[in-house]
Amino acid sequence: MEYSTRQRKDLIMTLERHRDETLSADRIVDLLGKDRISRSAVYRNMSALEAQGCVKRVTLPGSKRIFFRYTGAEECRTHLHLECFKCRKTYHMDARLTNTLIENVMRDSGFDVDSGSTVLYGICEKCRNN
Repeated sequence: MEYSTRQRKDLIMTLERHRDETLSADRIVDLLGKDRISRSAVYRNMSALEAQGCVKRVTLPGSKRIFFRYTGAEECRTHLHLECFKCRKTYHMDARLTNTLIENVMRDSGFDVDSGSTVLYGICEKCRNN
C-alpha cells in the first residue's frame, strides 16, 4: 500500500507542475518515467483522485481518448477553463469575466453553471497566430 501512496504523491506533484495541461495517461507515464509508474497504475490512481475531486476526466468531442485535468488547485474551482484544441493547454478564465458570464447565464436562463467543471474549447491566440 505504501507504494501506491508514493505513486499517488508523485502523480499529484506532476499534475500540479502541469496544471495548465490536459494530460493523457501515456503523457503522465512519460513525465513520471516508466520505471516509476505503469499506465494501469495511472488509471487506477486517477480514478481515486477523480473520486476525491482532484482530477477531472476529459474526453474531447469526436474522440474516445481519455485525458485528465488537475482540478485540485483552488483557482480551478472558481474559474471557467479554456482549452486549446491544438496545443492542449488549459487557461483559467479571468475571475471578473468568469463571474460576468456565470451571472449572465443565470439571469438569462436560470441555469447555475459549475465553474470548476466547465471548459470552453477553442483555439488559443498563440496557435491561431501560428
